[in-house]
Amino acid sequence: MSPTMLESELEVHTQILVQTVQQSSRLIADIAECIVKCFRQGNKLLLCGNGGSAADAQHVAAEFVNRFRFDHAALPAIALTTDTSILTAIGNDSSYEFVFSRQVEALAKAGDILVGISTSGHSANVLQALDAARAQGVITIGFTGEKGRETLGSKCDFCLTVPSADTPRIQECHLFVWHVICGSVEQALFPK
Repeated sequence: MSPTMLESELEVHTQILVQTVQQSSRLIADIAECIVKCFRQGNKLLLCGNGGSAADAQHVAAEFVNRFRFDHAALPAIALTTDTSILTAIGNDSSYEFVFSRQVEALAKAGDILVGISTSGHSANVLQALDAARAQGVITIGFTGEKGRETLGSKCDFCLTVPSADTPRIQECHLFVWHVICGSVEQALFPK
């Protein structure tokens, strides 16, 4: 790898991250406030996604359940991507399209939050989960890229859209924003 390639990648990453923050700073604050309210009311956060977005769902759930910057009481966050028996049973007996929506039907209640993460915004199982959540009075939050603005965004109460169609850049922005949200939620719920 040449230094030029590294510098070029960094420049694109920085441009997209700056654009995301400029376009969505109020939205990011609103999402953090919504999660704080959810936890204060004794509700839970559910997260889902595929591939790298599944890893992000698990990462974010771990930040809330365990800790982000300091130790605190555990917060109820569940990644719907981790139970292989449930995922394979639904995928085998019904359809992979329903692996998250069936879990939403079983686990979510009004006042909870479902976060659907899809860089393309077109993941059928994430869209199904958002539909199931809305039918149950669950607050819906989406994290997507430019191509998902309409498809995924139309199913969400809040939707962070990274202004890019490049999956790696979208995922990098998503994780940055999640770290900001985790820190904000932690400070709001556990002031020092």
